[in-house]
Amino acid sequence: MDFPLFSLRGKRALITGSSQGIGLALAKGLAEHGAAVILNGRDPSKIEVASAELSAAGHKVSSALFDVTSAKDVHNGIAAIESDEGPIDILINNAGMQFRTPLEDFPADRWEQLLTTNISSVFYVGQAVARHMIARGRGKIINIASVQSELARPGIAPYTATKGAVKNLTRGMCADWAKHGLQINAIAPGYFKTPLNQALVDSTEFSSWLEKRTPAARWGNVEELVGAAVFLSSEASSFVNGHTLYVDGGITTCL
Repeated sequence: MDFPLFSLRGKRALITGSSQGIGLALAKGLAEHGAAVILNGRDPSKIEVASAELSAAGHKVSSALFDVTSAKDVHNGIAAIESDEGPIDILINNAGMQFRTPLEDFPADRWEQLLTTNISSVFYVGQAVARHMIARGRGKIINIASVQSELARPGIAPYTATKGAVKNLTRGMCADWAKHGLQINAIAPGYFKTPLNQALVDSTEFSSWLEKRTPAARWGNVEELVGAAVFLSSEASSFVNGHTLYVDGGITTCL
């Protein structure tokens, strides 16, 4: 059975930070719904493995190895995609990092690295892609926020600051670009089993706390983010704009 509202056939999607974890799961999900996907990351070998996996499944996949933390590299990388492959219809800003330590001990260089990776990259890539989308009068941008856009816990204050910024930058992008036919939204994952969270997944103490704290009483699996991404990438969300969709097992509903 075909569901045209959720079809991504004929669309091209760029997903940053898509060699593993959430980014790769979203790339697979969009490809399964018909999109041609462009993988992006810093490790060529990981991107090669991910690309081969998607190709073996019969999906249309290519790669773009530019540094999302460099405004110049982003400009050149997006220009190359638009020129060589065609228009980017969907952008998912997923690249991100984490560093955990008490705030009073947080190194200044790690602070700068978090800001550049988690928020500057969203601005750089979002702006570069939007300039082409604006000229066409259409486009979908999805920024990956977090439950830490709303919540905080010890040891990750700078990360929390960057994800709060992602949520509000999403609103700002909507305020500026919705009039040009773009829909810009965010997905805010809760606690998912990813390489970024492996230390927490391996902690019996933390997993026990999470199961008690989350109404769904478990970790999320990255495949459970695909439905939200397909919805926000498709015509089904044509009048959804500036919104942050929490996919978190209910953790943000409870104090």
